Amino acid sequence: MSEPSRTLEVERKYDVDGGTPLPAWDAIPGVDAVTAGEARDLDAQYFDTADGDLARAGVALRRRTGGPDEGWHVKGPRTGDGRLELGWPLGETDELPAAVAEIVAQWTTDPVLPLARIENARTAYLLTGPDGVVAEFVDDQVRGTDLRRGGQREWREWEMELGPAAPADDAGRDAFFHAVEQAVLAAGGRASLSGSKLGRALGF
Repeated sequence: MSEPSRTLEVERKYDVDGGTPLPAWDAIPGVDAVTAGEARDLDAQYFDTADGDLARAGVALRRRTGGPDEGWHVKGPRTGDGRLELGWPLGETDELPAAVAEIVAQWTTDPVLPLARIENARTAYLLTGPDGVVAEFVDDQVRGTDLRRGGQREWREWEMELGPAAPADDAGRDAFFHAVEQAVLAAGGRASLSGSKLGRALGF
């Protein structure tokens, strides 16, 4: 299997009610256009050991179909304002690829088992500026299923993730996300109470 893709994920999540209109991005620094929404149907299965070794290490392991980055993903522990996400192609079977298992072995060598399923009807928008994509905003309708204890939850959330043309300095990023937060609050959104879709699916 080829070397994994590497992405530093810097994002903010927001809780939002079902009927809340999308924010207006007119006042976001560095953004001069927003693309039309692209619909994506995402279906992810998350894995962990029976003792939750990955969760304790702040790591997420998933296999996701749908969207431009479908495949196996390992999200590492949070460092500063971001998380390193590694990605591999889906492969021909549902079995954990050896290359992925080798990375996961940094935190555990115990067998990993299905933990949760996250189904997500996503609409994605690119916020662009003179130098390219500043950020990607997604509007998610999510269904999370706890595969170990049973139970299902549904919710809507927004995410804003920095792109390659985002501000590179801390001050620029802070100004960008401050403007995003003002637009989200004005539309009726609010800061997320859960750090991840997985946590929310499991009731955390």
